[in-house]
Amino acid sequence: MITSLLVANRGEIARRVFRTCRDLGIATVAVYSDPDAAAPHVREADTAVHLPGAAPADTYLRADLIVRAALEAGADAVHPGYGFLSESAEFARAVLAAGLTWIGPPPEAIAAMGSKTEAKRLMAAAGVPVLTVGAEPTEADLPLLVKAAAGGGGRGMRVVRELARLPEALAAARTEAAKAFGSDEVFCEPYLPTGRHVEVQLMADAHGTVWALGERDCSLQRRHQKVIEEAPAPGLDEALRAELHRAAVDAARAIGYTGAGTAEFLLAPDGRFYFLEMNTRLQVEHPVTECVTGLDLVALQLRVAEGERLPAEPPPVRGHAIEARLYAEDPGRDWQPQTGTLHRLELTGSQVEFTTTSEDTGLRLDSGVSNGTEVGVHYDAMLAKVIAWAPTRTAAARRLADALSRARIHGLATNRELLVAALRHPAFLEARVHTGFLTEHADGLAPGPGKHTPLAALAAALAEAATRRSPFPSGWRNLPSQPQLKRYRGDDGTEHEVRYRLLREGLSADGHPGTSFVSASPSRVTLRTDGLTRTFEIARYGSTVHVDSALGPVALTVVDRFPDPAAHHDPGALLAPMPGTVVRTAVAPGDTVTAGQALLWLEAMKMEHRVCAPADGLLTELRVSPGQQVELGALLAVVQPAE
Repeated sequence: MITSLLVANRGEIARRVFRTCRDLGIATVAVYSDPDAAAPHVREADTAVHLPGAAPADTYLRADLIVRAALEAGADAVHPGYGFLSESAEFARAVLAAGLTWIGPPPEAIAAMGSKTEAKRLMAAAGVPVLTVGAEPTEADLPLLVKAAAGGGGRGMRVVRELARLPEALAAARTEAAKAFGSDEVFCEPYLPTGRHVEVQLMADAHGTVWALGERDCSLQRRHQKVIEEAPAPGLDEALRAELHRAAVDAARAIGYTGAGTAEFLLAPDGRFYFLEMNTRLQVEHPVTECVTGLDLVALQLRVAEGERLPAEPPPVRGHAIEARLYAEDPGRDWQPQTGTLHRLELTGSQVEFTTTSEDTGLRLDSGVSNGTEVGVHYDAMLAKVIAWAPTRTAAARRLADALSRARIHGLATNRELLVAALRHPAFLEARVHTGFLTEHADGLAPGPGKHTPLAALAAALAEAATRRSPFPSGWRNLPSQPQLKRYRGDDGTEHEVRYRLLREGLSADGHPGTSFVSASPSRVTLRTDGLTRTFEIARYGSTVHVDSALGPVALTVVDRFPDPAAHHDPGALLAPMPGTVVRTAVAPGDTVTAGQALLWLEAMKMEHRVCAPADGLLTELRVSPGQQVELGALLAVVQPAE
């Protein structure tokens, strides 16, 4: 019987496993790197063991350190979570060799599926359709997808549409794969830009029972990483569903699988499906399966590891669940990850963290962060998963979109608006989803011009004024006088000037005819505009002001009345969009460059990010070299625009 469990992971998945352990009366052990010293998963564990260092290769990818931590802390079992060492057969063997219980499939099963190329060979031999391309791809094979053989999550993946670009894509994929998974093996397969990503959740015990716990559609992706997932997959006829489930169960039986796992398939537009890979671990998107089955998949993992039998049949699927991954990234700037302080993450209404079913509340929040968390460059940019359950797919999408739109997210730019727009898009609601959905509908998913930002800026100015005078905000006068003046800058760089007077007869604000003052405090302002009363919640952190209302969230930056001249940079200066490490450079001073040409690559949050020339011109300066660490806003290069 398991009495103490170490989770060889961090963040959200560590917290998720700990929650089940508390329910089952199992003691918990966390491991943590230097940047994670104050992380929520460390605080919530009964015992925590420090792994000195910051980089994953020095901490969460060190099997020897993690096994030693488990033994020192008195744990008798290890749960790998997802990512990092979760699909390492060598790690599983090391855990078992130390006399500990491994919460996962046998090392032999992990090894069999650990390489996507080997997994495809096994599945093809078993008669499961697979996508393949010859050792020497030709024009007829285009477009191609280069993939890492030892991992997933969009890392080590590149789309190739011209054969001439294949060598560059292979080299970049190998570099990224080696850093993320410890193996630089990559392979090519045909790329189906409008295919659907459908996966089957498996659970198997050591007594021969294998469950297919329904399927999930994970087609909405960016950079080949999942963004929105749902269960069950919409639009599947029962014959196709049964065929997918059967293929997944056959795959598990073929390798003697036990525990939780996922068989992933690509569903082509013509209705045929192809085996992609088998993930020998718990998936990030497992909550949607829990919500429609009422099962705790982590509890099942632990019981299977203790030798218990599964019932002969799994419970039926009920209702529909949709999960949205909230990332600290800016979709409008090529999905650039964001770093800094997450001041606040709060869903309004009722929700419970890490619940196995959200039938009662309708919402579930799985997060690895808390208010005040510092989001750095070392790990994935995902802040949280927000999950909604409802009796129907349409109701679940509506509930999730509403919860996200009302959430208070302060301190970092996120993909929240894109998620809401996708969930409300007619094509999504009609289940016309595929892996190219976000690209196909990019124009319709882009945020609007922010027509309510001027009103939010007025509310911010009145809230700030309320901090200086009571019972009336600053600017209140018996007689006409000079207007109060405040300037803010929106996320899109637009400057908003607020001029207002508060007179005995009411509010007078330039650009806001028909707007009257109701009340104001430092954190809440109520205004009446054209007969409609609206309340704005205000929160200020330094020079940043967040304004939340039914009109939507608005983030503003107070414009300094006396800007620092040293902060100015000449046109053509390329600044680091995030802290990171320079991976490689492709140019030298004196080179002629063209607009959009990649000049260098930064690595941050497990991904590589290109820094491109803003215009045609001459590269006059290159201030960095491969391996160099740079801070946010550091000068990287200067391009003198062509006349």
